[in-house]
Amino acid sequence: MTGTRADGERHPPTPASFVDMAERARASGRLALDTEFMGEGRYRTLLCLVQLAIADARGLQIELLDPLAAEVPGGDASWREALASLLADPAVEIVVHAGRQDIALLRRALCCEVRNVFDTQVAAGFLGMAAQCSYETLLGQLLRLRVGKSASFTRWDARPLSTEQLSYANEDVAHLIELAIEIQSRLGAVERLEWAREECRFLERVSDERDLDAVFERLPRVRSLSPACQAVARELVEWRERTAAERDRPVQGVLGDSALVEIAKRRPRSPGKLQEIRGVPQANLRRRGAEVLAAVERGERREAVPVSAERRPPPPEPRDAPLIALSEALVRSRAREANLAYELLAARADLQAIVVGERTGERAQVRTLAGWRRELVGEELIELLHGRRWLGARDGRLLVGEDPPAAG
Repeated sequence: MTGTRADGERHPPTPASFVDMAERARASGRLALDTEFMGEGRYRTLLCLVQLAIADARGLQIELLDPLAAEVPGGDASWREALASLLADPAVEIVVHAGRQDIALLRRALCCEVRNVFDTQVAAGFLGMAAQCSYETLLGQLLRLRVGKSASFTRWDARPLSTEQLSYANEDVAHLIELAIEIQSRLGAVERLEWAREECRFLERVSDERDLDAVFERLPRVRSLSPACQAVARELVEWRERTAAERDRPVQGVLGDSALVEIAKRRPRSPGKLQEIRGVPQANLRRRGAEVLAAVERGERREAVPVSAERRPPPPEPRDAPLIALSEALVRSRAREANLAYELLAARADLQAIVVGERTGERAQVRTLAGWRRELVGEELIELLHGRRWLGARDGRLLVGEDPPAAG
């Protein structure tokens, strides 16, 4: 575990340095955050490093906290509890870049809430930057800074970390607060800072915990199974999840979705019958065949709980395609005029749902028709689909109006 003082020299952090950082973060109202993790070949993504930074009148302080280290400042529970308290403090703005997975990881690893998140990638979209703009690009375009990103795909679970990795980890947060301040200043000048903050609030709810109900309902062809077979499928889902967690393996490496559904459909009672099912790896048969058969037997005794009958929206029809394209033209035009990333306003799935909903008389519940998006383009989009707006082109520009222009 290492940190960086205001003078830039790396040092092993101490309980005092971490407490000092927490006090400075609360006083300044901001804390920059990033993580390094490894997800390949695991059941759950492994948190490998936490990078923190504060910047105030005393200068820049960076601390790198190592969840994999045997010893940490003040003891393992000490720094974890202190960081959890800091992340949950609504008075401290947590600054991240593309931080969805970072926040989800920390919520699980520290068993805490993360409040008042400001994501520079999300916020930059309100300045007209690309929706997936990289940290390096924002630093270059907004702060005229260049950073090296040479260690991104190295083994963050290996110890000791190399000098290159430590330098990379420090750079990831060294300019994050400065970047956030610049973006917030520019957003304030165009009265969009509250829009960006509203858009970042979803990050307080992100999670990487697996919802078994959702996993079950997303299985291929599961709705075509009888209730009895669905009960077996649900038992197999739970067995697969426990096995993957115990062995820290991806669930699909334990048993693939298609094979799981086929087993539930056929309900084999012997290794021979199980072996006849396509998609079940032979290695799994040898090691886990008895467990699979036991899960099938438990599923047959399980009370049948059918898949949720929640009504799905009607599918699009061929005649919807031109209206979806027309809707996209309007949204792209308004995004360009407002200097916003188009992706902030709508995805193609949103537009498809809106078109289908207006055709069937059931208003779509999508983000484009809510909040500031509805004000900017949503209402106008509905008007267009009901013939109360027109689109045209002149001199290479898209024209939008309430009444079509006179012929000639």
